[in-house]
Amino acid sequence: MRPRKYHVSLTEDEYKYLKELTSKGTASAQKIKHAQILLKLDETFNEKPWALEEIRKAYGTCDGTICSIAQRFVEEGLTSALNRKQQQNRHRKITGEVEAHIAAIACSEAPEGRDHWTLQLIADRLVELKVVDSISATAVGTTLKKMNLSPGSSKNGVFPKREQNS
Repeated sequence: MRPRKYHVSLTEDEYKYLKELTSKGTASAQKIKHAQILLKLDETFNEKPWALEEIRKAYGTCDGTICSIAQRFVEEGLTSALNRKQQQNRHRKITGEVEAHIAAIACSEAPEGRDHWTLQLIADRLVELKVVDSISATAVGTTLKKMNLSPGSSKNGVFPKREQNS
């Protein structure tokens, strides 16, 4: 059993809010579960806070999640502990501007010596034009599909890269 690094001590207002949140059931299931976990970890209103193992079994979660909720409560406050952790590393590479460039390239004349644009050629052209630092052919294909400019559609001149027979 892992020792707890972060100790949850709720104020009276926080305790009442969490009790109300869990009894009403109007919040998301994730928020209610986090509230229940905080109530079980609380060292102020519980004579004996629950152990990680007890919480894990009762709420079907892992020790890491429980510790993460406690850490966010201690470091960032109640709101942060109740909500999902913000993912800092996620960002969309394909913005509306990039989509417009993809469509424009796909609908333009194919490069010299080619019948049509391939997904990889479009990706390479986007990098060449410095629209993006890097992009995969798969991302280009997904964007075209989303825009109903399907790779392989004869009307837009975009075809998937053909496999070479050895």
